[in-house]
Amino acid sequence: MRFLDETSIRVRSGAGGDGVSRFRRERNVPLGGPSGGDGGRGGSVWLVASRDVDTLLAADRDGEYAARDGGPGGPSRRSGADAPDVEVRVPVGTVVHEIGPGGALRPVADLSRDGARALAAAGGLGGRGNRRFASSTRQSPTERTLGGLGQERRLRLELRLIADVGLLGFPNAGKSTLLSRLSAARPKIADYPFTTLAPQLGIVDDAAGGRQFTLADIPGIIEGAARGAGMGLEFLRHVERCRVLLHLVDLAPLEAPSPLGRVRAINRELARFSPALAGRPQVVAGNKMDLTGAARARQRLEKSLGAPVAGLSAATGEGLPELRRLLFAALARAGGREMGAAEPAFPPEAPPEPAGPRTA
Repeated sequence: MRFLDETSIRVRSGAGGDGVSRFRRERNVPLGGPSGGDGGRGGSVWLVASRDVDTLLAADRDGEYAARDGGPGGPSRRSGADAPDVEVRVPVGTVVHEIGPGGALRPVADLSRDGARALAAAGGLGGRGNRRFASSTRQSPTERTLGGLGQERRLRLELRLIADVGLLGFPNAGKSTLLSRLSAARPKIADYPFTTLAPQLGIVDDAAGGRQFTLADIPGIIEGAARGAGMGLEFLRHVERCRVLLHLVDLAPLEAPSPLGRVRAINRELARFSPALAGRPQVVAGNKMDLTGAARARQRLEKSLGAPVAGLSAATGEGLPELRRLLFAALARAGGREMGAAEPAFPPEAPPEPAGPRTA
């Protein structure tokens, strides 16, 4: 299935049904009075976050979602039928913006939890029948109101992965192999650049099995990514929700740029994309410790960074238990939210008010 993390859709709610003006006409009931029923409410359009959906491909394919109008009222105080709501399922982590005049974006909701709902377009209220206007001084009103209009909105949907740890590194650093060794994820693994064409998620458990966190392999981030080089600009947004960054560096001595150059290059791209990312807690790990010269390259990197560098081999499994321990410790220090929970990027707006009845 093709991965899609941005799309635009159009949503349209249903109008409310019209109220009617009727009078009760029955034999032996000379003063039956007004009996016009109310119109039904128009259907609303909801966005619903679901862990069963991984991409915005389905929303992009349909493109437009419309709810039905409410039914008109009837005689004998019969109310019109309410129209059913329409639900659009999107992945957990979807951020919703309304597209305004000139393409300006206004934040609407952050669907960062499974089952979270956002009212995209509210159905119009049903009109009132003439029985609603009867009083002790008005025995035979003829007034009625029309149903409220539906709403039409253009929305921009943007998926930002929900993950505790974001796995970064140059192509061929061994990120996919590391993800497969730390979790049950099975990403595509090969010896050519850009093996991973979409973010991959895996669940990492501690040795005792009592805790876990979500690890995301963020592909395509290279030097110049914040300006569109490689595929980094497409996937940099997925790093924003991660509480801790795991920077995997290839320690192969003949690779260029140097390990230090790779760390600094990616950190520059993170800072260019979002200054807040520059201060995000980071664990640096040197991969391919099984190669000759890797140990010395790791020591030089530690000295240059002035910080510990975890040594490991994703291929052989060397150093993985220690890396797992370091990541759990970094998440505990980061705090902010419970592991595996979702942190909203901004508070959701109040649902749009449905249009009230119109005068007939």
